[in-house]
Amino acid sequence: MNLLFIGDVVGSSGRDMVKEYLPKLKEKYRPHFTIINGENAAGGRGITEKIYREFLAYGAQAITLGNHAWDNREIFEFIGTAKNLVRPANFPEGTPGKGLAFFKVNDLEVAVINLQGRTFMAPLDCPFRKAEELVEIARERTPFIFVDFHAEVTSEKQAMGWFLDGRVSAVVGTHTHVQTADSRVLPGGTGYLSDVGMTGPYDGILGMEREAVLKKFLTSLPVRFEVPKSGRNQLSAVYIELDRKSGHCKKLDRILINDDHPFYS
Repeated sequence: MNLLFIGDVVGSSGRDMVKEYLPKLKEKYRPHFTIINGENAAGGRGITEKIYREFLAYGAQAITLGNHAWDNREIFEFIGTAKNLVRPANFPEGTPGKGLAFFKVNDLEVAVINLQGRTFMAPLDCPFRKAEELVEIARERTPFIFVDFHAEVTSEKQAMGWFLDGRVSAVVGTHTHVQTADSRVLPGGTGYLSDVGMTGPYDGILGMEREAVLKKFLTSLPVRFEVPKSGRNQLSAVYIELDRKSGHCKKLDRILINDDHPFYS
C-alpha cells in the first residue's frame, strides 16, 4: 500500500500546482491512495465545494483540513455530505463533519484521521485523547491508518508521533507551511514527518504576499494578508510505502518541487 500526501494547498496558485503535478506524481510513484490538505485552498482561507470537487477530479481520494476549515462559510453548506472531507476530530462535540473516515482501496481499507494541536492554537479538546479513541476504532477495521496532525510546534508533533508509534502507519504534520527534513520511520513502524510543507507561492512568506508580512513585523500594525496573484510556485508532498500485512511504514520520501528543486519523472 502506497500513499501520497500533498501539503497545505494555498490559493489558486497551489491548486494550479496540484492540477499540473498530481498526474506526474501519480505516474512516477504509483500511489494507491492520495490525500490533500486543503484548508487554505480558497484564497488562503478555507475551502469551497467547487475546490473540494476539483481536488477529487484531479485524483485525490481524501481532503483534510485544519484551523482555517471554517474561514469560508460555504463549508457549512456541504461538509455534511462531503464523504471525502476530513476535518480536525478534536473540535467540540456537535461540530459538523467528521474527523475519521474510511476509504476502500481495492480489497483493502485506509483510515484517515485529522487532528489539530493546541499549543499556540485554539484550546480544542485534547488531540492525544481523541487520537487514542479514534485509533482504537480504526484498528478494528484496518492496519492502514494515516494521521494528519495540524499543529504549530514541533514538540507537540513529535510527541504525537511517539504517542502513536506502532499503532498507526504514519503521522505527518501540517500547518507551518515549511517542509521539515526529519522524515523517519519510528522504532514501532510509524512513519513520521514534522511538516510536509506548503503547495502554493514560492516567493511569498508562508504563501502570503511578503510585503504585507514584512510590514506586520516592521510596524506591528494590522495588515491584510493576501495570496500573491502571480510569481513562482512550489509543491510539497510526501510519498509513503506501507507493508501490506502490518500497515507499518517501510519508507518516506519527501517531495519538493520548485525552481530550485525541479521535478524529474
